[in-house]
Amino acid sequence: MGLRERKKEKTRLAILDAALDLFLEQGYEMTTVEQIAGSVEISARTFFRYFTGKEHVVLWFHDHSEEVLTEALLHRPDDEPPFTSLLQALRVMMREFNDATPDDTERFMKMQRLIESNPALAGRSVARGVETERRLAVEVARRQGLDPAVHQLPHMVVAYAMATVRVGFECPRPKITSMGEMFDRVEAALTLAERSFRPGWDLAG
Repeated sequence: MGLRERKKEKTRLAILDAALDLFLEQGYEMTTVEQIAGSVEISARTFFRYFTGKEHVVLWFHDHSEEVLTEALLHRPDDEPPFTSLLQALRVMMREFNDATPDDTERFMKMQRLIESNPALAGRSVARGVETERRLAVEVARRQGLDPAVHQLPHMVVAYAMATVRVGFECPRPKITSMGEMFDRVEAALTLAERSFRPGWDLAG
């Protein structure tokens, strides 16, 4: 990463940190973009060069995770069973979480607290997850030679894979205290899924 990119990354993280702290201190609805920008001594116009709005800040980790997951899936062999490809891509995403810096871990935990305490943001997070699953289904369908607008199988493959991750996050108890714990729980759920499905169930025809 060059100097310009490092400066941009530093500014983005400063905005993210300031926004999360303000959201938790005074409430998401009560916090304005102008307040966030002022706390890091930038203009609102500069804020919008990095984020489209307050909601984008809250869902930033989701956007980043989708980017990592999609890229990992695109690099899996086309002749690999779709469910296997998706589980392996999810492992790449989870390794990214597990390798996070202490600062990134703190940001993620703050974001989780914020979403859990705000029903509207929780709903938007769920809706954002649905958008991700639809995009993943398009890639899975391509691998299967199917039309995602017609066939259910690609959507089923994605739904089962993402449900596996949710089980890892939420079961047997919802509270996660560290990235390492989250990684271990999701890995256990992925391993359970691998041994629970009949080979070939995810193949078309």
